[in-house]
Amino acid sequence: MFKKEVENWFKGLQNEICAALEEEDGKGKFKSDIWERAEGGGGDSRVIEEGNIIEKGGVNFSAVHGPTPQKILEALKLKKADFFATGVSIVLHPRSPMVPIIHMNVRYFEMSTGVSWFGGGIDLTPHYIVEDDARYFHQQLKAVCDKHHSGYYPKFKQWADDYFFIKHRNETRGIGGIFFDRLSENEDFTLRQRFEFVKDVGRKFAPIYRHYMQKNQSLPFAKEHLDWQRLRRGRYVEFNLVWDKGTKFGLDTNGRTESILMSMPPEANWVYNYQPKEGSPEKQTLDLLKKGIDWV
Repeated sequence: MFKKEVENWFKGLQNEICAALEEEDGKGKFKSDIWERAEGGGGDSRVIEEGNIIEKGGVNFSAVHGPTPQKILEALKLKKADFFATGVSIVLHPRSPMVPIIHMNVRYFEMSTGVSWFGGGIDLTPHYIVEDDARYFHQQLKAVCDKHHSGYYPKFKQWADDYFFIKHRNETRGIGGIFFDRLSENEDFTLRQRFEFVKDVGRKFAPIYRHYMQKNQSLPFAKEHLDWQRLRRGRYVEFNLVWDKGTKFGLDTNGRTESILMSMPPEANWVYNYQPKEGSPEKQTLDLLKKGIDWV
């Protein structure tokens, strides 16, 4: 069955990414927390804490099924049916404010009516935006997209800009990346072709983040940089709890709360009406938290 093939591939991806991150970090080890969902299915939540480079992070796998909750049916405009969903979701919060936060999700959704699609994306949230780093990230993603279709990158990049946007702050969460959803079979693509694209996105995660771990982990930083990191983490929390559809889907389908909220940072802060100084690296970063920047 196709869905079992997808589920098994995602399991393998989780193993590969955890091994690569442990090797690069040199200290942190993932702890596995296998769980079951009462309505059907379960998952393996793997959390890493207090590493040399990664302060806290999670690489979660899940495969859940059962009756589709009414909220989901209404949100997706679907007829009543059972669902199956599987995927891998990752968020990593580094120790150093010079290493960026990264997020990836790759997923497959299927209904007993025959409706099915892939979704996901990968985006980067630097505490300090360095333009060369941003260009590298987007060049890597564009290469993955271009391998499958020349229209993928501009479309999915715009989608990411729009999706990873903190509306109540009028700023993007970071430098974006790519985001896609409901990639189904149509006259241009088979479902297997969509799967091959999702595989390439998933495989790109570890090499991209290892690049930043190697390049930025030894850069010097001071208390003011850590203070800024806590504020940026606060923005990350705001997005995930207020706007992120994955968080809402997990909670609405009675998902495992601990696994859903593993994306939260170990420490975050909020300062009333904080305004960075003109000309400061913090102000320069805020000025680049905009939609529509062409990083390539």
